[in-house]
Amino acid sequence: MGKKALRLDEIGYWSEVKLEIVRKYALAYSTILSKQGVIKRHIYVDAFAGAGTHISETTGQEVAGSPMNAMGITPPFSELHFIDLDGTRAAELRRLSAADRRVRVHKGDCNEILLDHVFPRCKYEDYHRALCLLDPYGLNVNWEVLRTAGAMKSVEVFYNFMIMDANMNVFMRDSSKVPPEQAARMDAVCGDRSWREAAYRSTPGLFGDIDEKVSNEAIAEWFRQRLKNVAGFTYVPPPIPMRNRKRAVVYYLYFASPNREGAKIVGEIFDKYRSKGAA
Repeated sequence: MGKKALRLDEIGYWSEVKLEIVRKYALAYSTILSKQGVIKRHIYVDAFAGAGTHISETTGQEVAGSPMNAMGITPPFSELHFIDLDGTRAAELRRLSAADRRVRVHKGDCNEILLDHVFPRCKYEDYHRALCLLDPYGLNVNWEVLRTAGAMKSVEVFYNFMIMDANMNVFMRDSSKVPPEQAARMDAVCGDRSWREAAYRSTPGLFGDIDEKVSNEAIAEWFRQRLKNVAGFTYVPPPIPMRNRKRAVVYYLYFASPNREGAKIVGEIFDKYRSKGAA
């Protein structure tokens, strides 16, 4: 078989907004951490890094992705870790970052790579810190990753909770008809089966009580509280809904952090874009 051809992702307006939000905070984060002499290493992590660049649906032009944005930030990050499951994309990341000795490209499942190889380099007691972008295409991030990051107290996270995937494949109108394999996916994302109680409310029906799905907003708030109270992140501002061209919510972008200042900065950035019509 020949080598798989590289295809760049086409991204819509709200994906470009997300990249801008992450870039703005990454700049503030690196500026703050670089001034703290006690911090020995601050790291940028993109767990679904793609090929490093995208194609804008709006303009048809190439758009720098999170990896390229992060590599260009000054003051610079100490290390940058880019992860992708696709070998062709990982190879392109290696090509784009070949001259940057700070960059480490990992091919494989981010759930394993983060826990086994990246997070051990971000320990609080070693005076290391990290900003991690968890930007999956679907319900692909295991709860263990979020729980570990929250417990470490040294990792700040941007995370896409893929509500459209959940609505299409998991949250059936009748909770008894949720396919077992899809329920297992959500169990992995949430860490247990508590989502079943959060996503449905019981209402009286003609032949007894029936379970009906609650609103997207209610699920988003439940997950925000879970990031705080179960994963252990001290600060989790309300997420921002990110939409497709039909303005349907594809995912909720969360920020979770042990630091008040970081949450304050991101909360203000979120509110800026919310006022432009994201919510």
